[in-house]
Parts: sequence; C-alpha cells; structure tokens
Amino acid sequence: MLRLVTEGVLVHESEFVQTNSIVVLGRDGVLLIDPGVQDHEMACLADDLSDLGQTVAAGFSTHPDWDHLLWLAPFGTVPRYGTARCADSVRKQLADPGAKAEITAHLEPTGIAERVPLDLLGLITALPAETTQLPWDGPKIRIIEHQAHAPGHAALFIEERGVLVAGDMLSDVLIPMLDVHGAADPIEDYLAALRLLESVAGDVDFVIPGHGSVGGAEQLRERIEQDRAYVIALREGRVPSDLRIGHSAKPGWEWVADVHEGQIQSLAAKK
Repeated sequence: MLRLVTEGVLVHESEFVQTNSIVVLGRDGVLLIDPGVQDHEMACLADDLSDLGQTVAAGFSTHPDWDHLLWLAPFGTVPRYGTARCADSVRKQLADPGAKAEITAHLEPTGIAERVPLDLLGLITALPAETTQLPWDGPKIRIIEHQAHAPGHAALFIEERGVLVAGDMLSDVLIPMLDVHGAADPIEDYLAALRLLESVAGDVDFVIPGHGSVGGAEQLRERIEQDRAYVIALREGRVPSDLRIGHSAKPGWEWVADVHEGQIQSLAAKK
C-alpha cells in the first residue's frame, strides 16, 4: 500500500528486504522510481495509482542492480530512465543470455523466485552523459550521479519537496555495499558519493533509501556519518562499530554480517 511521505511523494515498501518503490506526482502522471519487487506487490502499486486517478508518465532506475530494474505491464510503455553509465551496465548484463536465469537461481533460496517478473527487466532509456535534471513534467528533480555501490548510481533530489531518494545508500538496515569487484578504488568512490549527498543535506527534509526506513533530516545526517565511519574503518583495517552488523542487527537482517565479511575479503584481495 502506498504511504504518503510528503506532499506529492509516496512510497510502497516490499516484503523483500524492505525495498522501496517511490512515486512522485507530476502534472500529467507520476514518476515511478525503482518499482518492485514481487508481482503481486507491483500489481498492488498499479492498482493504488489507478485508485488515485494516476498513470505512469516515466520511470527511473537509480542503479543497475536487478531489484531496481523491474517493471510490470500495467505501468505502461513509457521512458524508463537511468544514467548513461547505468544503462550501459544494464546492456552489458543483459547481453548474457543466461542473465535472467542467474537472477532466478539467486532468488531460489528466498522462496520468491517465481514471484519476480523479469520479462521487462532493464529496458532502460539512457539519459545523456552528465545529465543533472530529470526530463519530465513534474517537480524539479536533480540527478546526483556517483560511482558508489554500482556504475552510474544516481540519487534523486526532489528539490520542491525536500526529498532525497538515495538508491542503495543511507539505509538504517544495510551497511554501505561497495563496488568491490568493479571499481578501482571502491572506498574512495563511496566517500566521494557521501560528500555529494552531504552537500544537499541542508535542504533535505526526508530521505528514502532503496532498502529500509524513510528518515527525516536528522536521520539523514546520522546515516551519512554512520556510513562514513563504516567505510573509513574498512580503509583503516579496523572493525567497524556499526549496529547494522553483528548481534545488534535488526531481527531478520543478521545476514548483513556476511555481506560485511565478504567486503573485507574482497578488499584484502585487491591489495
């Protein structure tokens, strides 16, 4: 069910790792950001939009991870934007004929593999390189592109509403997930991205992470500092003091500790 964040911005939370789908009301339809994840959830989202008398004018994928590239036919045939780097990464992924089968196999242990529709996966319209404003008929939306977590990752700052859509960053349940396999310097990429997000923090009233809880202005600053402390600890070879890993993790999120251990091993292998 859609929940109001602030005027003209709503969010739908999936059962799958608290994935957030974001709806921004425009003058002639809505912008749909990262819709997901299961078929019945996206169908519910489509029904909610219909009940509001809204159609989808455009979509946006914040980055090229499968759970941010989904789409359902009832949303319509509209431009689904992403940064040029994001779209290029998606194109390369889908050039592998076994890509969708790999996603399904990855999801088998979760029990939702058959509920994730992949027919319309990743049909991304690349924006021109270095585009900083989303081309649509609605509130002004600034594209803040960086290279943390995934190639061509973008946060969206809905300036008139004071909302920062962060993609897979600034979560209260997930630690920073670095691009340890693709980036030459994943730690510095992440720190640079945090500085970019911090540069708009003074104008943000709400932050919506790709996974986790919507936060206010105070939570935004706390999450930036928490994420920075985690990444710096990795850089310095220290054990992070982070409540999102270990025995203090939110129930059901204990697996985040495995992500942390995997990052330590991957970073060590790059040295």
